Order: sequence, then structure tokens, then C-alpha cells
Amino acid sequence: MTTRVAIVGVTGTMGRLISELVDQSEGYRLHAGLDSRSPLSDMLGADVVVDVTLPGVSQSVVDFAVDNGIRVLVGTSGWSQTRITTLERRIRGREDTGVVIVPNFSIGSVVATAVSAMLARLFDSIEIVETHQAAKVDSPSGTAVRTAELIGLARTELGPVSAPHNDQRARGQQVSSVPVHSLRLDGVLARQDVIFGGAGETVTISHNTLSANAYKRGILLALDATRTAVGVTVGLDQVVDLGLGTPPTPPAAIVAVAAEPNDFDSIPEIDADSEVFE
Repeated sequence: MTTRVAIVGVTGTMGRLISELVDQSEGYRLHAGLDSRSPLSDMLGADVVVDVTLPGVSQSVVDFAVDNGIRVLVGTSGWSQTRITTLERRIRGREDTGVVIVPNFSIGSVVATAVSAMLARLFDSIEIVETHQAAKVDSPSGTAVRTAELIGLARTELGPVSAPHNDQRARGQQVSSVPVHSLRLDGVLARQDVIFGGAGETVTISHNTLSANAYKRGILLALDATRTAVGVTVGLDQVVDLGLGTPPTPPAAIVAVAAEPNDFDSIPEIDADSEVFE
């Protein structure tokens, strides 16, 4: 059976990549590609909607899709714990729709995050440095926030990490007690370093995205999971069995500050070079 896919944000970097994958992959067909001038009604008739827009737009895309019984794969940042909880309540008990929220489609990034969560029980001093292209509009990244949330969850019985002088702005934004530092630079696609400090040693878990090809496998895995999704699933690690023994997690905040829901009936102007992903 062929799955009909509507891509919202099709003119952006990730939208173009997902469109190519859909065209090339057996079992999928591009039903509609929505840009900034498209009414959301163009997605009607799709089996799966892929949202790769902007934080201020994503809520309206998801709301419209689930209201019309369409499953959604979200690759946009801006989903706080509050928004996720509200969405869970909204679609609880419904079998005709589901939402999969993926802050990072890279398998390597998901592995690095899972390993970081495992190490969190062994070190008290932990900080995250995430670096992205200058055009990325949100910070900290969804990946950094999810990593910090999973570190905090792993340390539930141990308590918060050691973060001295955290009242100083230069010490970063704390997420689940973990200081997160965001860099926005030309010449970079995406990189994250999780640094653990112990007595006489440090350990750094690094992931460096060199091209958008790193997202292809994860996108296809997430698309496959979305076809039958019920309820809300957060994170590619909840779709792929990494075999690392990490505990199942409740939905984590995708970014620290939620974008406010909007009343748009169509998609605001989206700059293809400033699309939010990773």
C-alpha cells in the first residue's frame, strides 16, 4: 500500500531533502508540497504530513492535521513539555491520528545522546556545547535540550549536575540543571559536544553533522513509524532500538521556550536558508 505524504515547508532545506526521499522510496508518494503561500487544506487527502517549518508555524500545522485525522511527523523545534502534554490530551484515545516529534533525524546524533544519558550517572560535572549554522533561528537546539532532559532523567536519584556560578549569563542556559551553550557560526552545519568532568579526567561525546545526508536513514525510519503512529512519540530513540539499555522516557521538552500557537490558516513566509532543523 502506498503512503501519501504531504510536506509542509517543502521549499526549505529539509523539505527538499524529504521530498527527494519520498520520490525515491518505494511505498511512498508525494501528495502535496506546501510552501509559504499554500493553504493548510492542501494537505487534505494525505496519509502522513511532514512538518519542517518554523517554531511559530508548527503548532498550527499539527493542529490542522490531527483535527482532520492525519498522522504527523514533526521535524521542527519549538515543542515544549507543556505543548506536548496538551497535544497528548487532545488526541488521547484516538486511533485515526498520531504525532511523532523528532528533534534530530541523525542516527549518530541519537546514539551520542543515548550514550551521554548513560554516562550521566557516573559524572556530576556535565555541560553541553551545541554549534549550528548562523541561520538557525532558535537556541538551544532541540537536540541539546533533549540530551539535557535525558541526562536529567538519568540522574533522577542522584540530583542535579554540578553547575557552579550558574547565575552568570555567560554560564549558559540551564536545561534540567545542565548548562547548555549555543554557538551560531558560518561554515558549520551541526555539532554537539557533551562534556563530562571527573577527578583528574574529562570525557567528551561529540557528534558532527557534515552533510544533510546524515538525516536520510532517520527520516525514512521516522516516516515508517508515523504511518501507524497512535498518541505522541518524542525522539528517534523511541522509534529505533539502539540496544544500549537506556530506559524508555516520557516526552521531553524539545526546546526550552515554546513558540506561541498562532491562528494562521496558511503558512507564513519561510526563508529556505533559515529553516529550523537539528
